[in-house]
This record gives sequence, C-alpha cells and structure tokens, in this order.
Amino acid sequence: MDISVVIPTYNRYNFLKRAIKSVLNQTFKAKEIIVVDDGSDDNTYKIKDKFKDIKYIYYNENRGVSFARNVGILNAKYDYIAFLDSDDEWHKDKLKEQVDFLKKNQDYLICYTDEKWIRGDVVVNVPKKYQKYGGDIFKECLEYCIIAPSSVMMHKKLFNSVGLFDESLEVCEDYDLWLRVANSHKIGLVDKKLTIKYAQADDQLSMKYWGMDRFRVKSLEKLYNISNKKELIANMLVKKYNLLLKGAKKHNRDFSEYELKILKYKK
Repeated sequence: MDISVVIPTYNRYNFLKRAIKSVLNQTFKAKEIIVVDDGSDDNTYKIKDKFKDIKYIYYNENRGVSFARNVGILNAKYDYIAFLDSDDEWHKDKLKEQVDFLKKNQDYLICYTDEKWIRGDVVVNVPKKYQKYGGDIFKECLEYCIIAPSSVMMHKKLFNSVGLFDESLEVCEDYDLWLRVANSHKIGLVDKKLTIKYAQADDQLSMKYWGMDRFRVKSLEKLYNISNKKELIANMLVKKYNLLLKGAKKHNRDFSEYELKILKYKK
C-alpha cells in the first residue's frame, strides 16, 4: 500500500520539524511527504534543506488550510493519502495500524484513529462529545467534527465522488468533508490513540470565530440538497439554528434569518 503524506503549514517551522520527524519514524514508511507552505513568512522555507527528500510546495499568499490540503491532494503520486497538520504528530505505528485495518477491511476506503490531546506538557481528557465511532457514522458526525484531519488515511478516489475540501469555509472545512464522505461511505476506526494533537490556543482558527455553528449549518444545508438523509440533516439544522438564535439574542445580533431557517427545516 503506497501512501502520500500531506502536511499543510503556515508559520509553524518548529512544529513542522516535529511533524515530519514523526512521519519519518513510522514503522510503515510513506512513499512521499508533501509539505504545502501556505504563504509562511517565518523560517519555514528552511524545511526543504533540513529534510531534503520531502516535496516542498510554496505559495506566497496565505489562502487557507483547505487550499493547502487540496494542493497536496492534487500533487500526490500515490493511491492513499494521510493528512498531518504541522502542529500535530503521529505515534510510530500510526500508518502501520491503518494499513493493517484497510487490508483486513477491503470494503473501506477511509479510516481514522483515536487521539491523544496535549496542552502545554499535560495530557488532557478528550471531551465526550468527540467520542469516536466506526462504520456507518453519518449520524454521529452531524453535531461535531469527531474526526481529526491528522488521524485520517483515505483512498484518492474518494475525492472523485465527494469532492475536495471546501475552500470557501474559513473553519469547519474538515467537518464538511467528513460529512460528505460519511453520507455515502463507511469510515473505519482504528481505536487506538495514534494521533497526538497539541493545543495552540493562541492562534487556533476555532478560537478566532464566534458561533462556529454558522459554518456547520452551511455544510449541512449544502448536503441537505443532495443527500437521501434529509430528515437527519433537517433535525440537526433546526438544533443548530436554535443555538445560533439563542446566541444572537444574547449578544444583540440580528436573528431574523435564524427564525426563518428554523421554520424552513422544522418538521
């Protein structure tokens, strides 16, 4: 099984070195590592000298993580793609365990792993709302993004059927893609903490935007128009719009749109 690893990055040189080392230390070796530098203005350009065998792609304009991941996908030579965010890292057996799973379960084109979260130097508990599931998990993916991009390995042909990351979404782009996948495909779970996520609260995108559900409802509405799971999606849209309505009233924002949306999707 031949694997391309795609690492999007932006001004994360020191973290990026750790991420790449974790790929090179895998017990199952990837065929290529693609680093897509999305307009960094720090020392990230030096990475190509430190790791001479990586494929380094640089864009001088910051266009977002979805753009960077899509560039990596389109430049990948091999059938399977594993994503790794530049501030995360992998356990040494991460790829091996996923390869073993996909070989044993050939009706799956995608799988992901459980995660360990670290804040500072402390391992923290993963909130229960991010509990992991495997198989037909569309319903479990509706409320929150339970799949971390850094935990995913998938066959390239999935992108032919569900599309690439949505570059119009500033955040929740991973939630959007995994929902599209789960709408029509089973998603395998390797139930081991093989992906290590580090909290960088100072600049995480999720900390920069109020009302993250504003982005999730965009994804749900897109999917509602093409999915045969309309009732599940409509129920979640009503729930999300009620949360947005409550937040808008609390902060004295215009909420008329949310009331209309609730009426539209309420059964």
